[in-house]
Amino acid sequence: MFITFEGGEGTGKSTQVKVLAERLRAEGKDVVTTREPGGTPDAEALRGLLVSGEPGRWTANEELLLNFAARSSHLRHEIKPALASGKVVICDRFVDSSFVYQVAAGGADKMLFSQLVQTIAKGSVPNFTFILDIDPTLGAARAATRTATTAGAAENRFERKGEAFHKAVRSAFAEVANQHSQRCHLIDANGSVDEVANRIWAKLHG
Repeated sequence: MFITFEGGEGTGKSTQVKVLAERLRAEGKDVVTTREPGGTPDAEALRGLLVSGEPGRWTANEELLLNFAARSSHLRHEIKPALASGKVVICDRFVDSSFVYQVAAGGADKMLFSQLVQTIAKGSVPNFTFILDIDPTLGAARAATRTATTAGAAENRFERKGEAFHKAVRSAFAEVANQHSQRCHLIDANGSVDEVANRIWAKLHG
């Protein structure tokens, strides 16, 4: 089973990945947790280029190419082997984030995105996608608290893209959830960690 978590900045994806993995392991499942961009040494190196530096460091098309280069390594060395061996893979971001951040909100070329999906990610469609949703202003405040208190302080390039960008991200994720309703579940990310986790668990077992 392949599960992905999506959403804007500060929605709590990383936390909910961990909670869901723990719950599935308690049921006896063999679970692998990973993230994008990243997941392999080479992909993590590309992550550093994407999430650090000035907001205007890369164009949206350049971001798209870097993300899919990282994704190619991630799929080949981590995700596909784990799925082939019968493990549950839970990934913090996947192709939906590339569409939302680079195409819908960033203005990257849709044809380029489609070509990259067909070339690199064809056939790698998640079984479940949980899109965590909160007001971007609250998300930005959460993200600022996280980066101020962790080693991820340098990884704030996307957080600094501005309010209009993050509103567009939220809107685009809602549209993704609407267009792919059999796979995607829009989850209210307001409330405690347990409250949000219970909403996710209910959808997974619905």
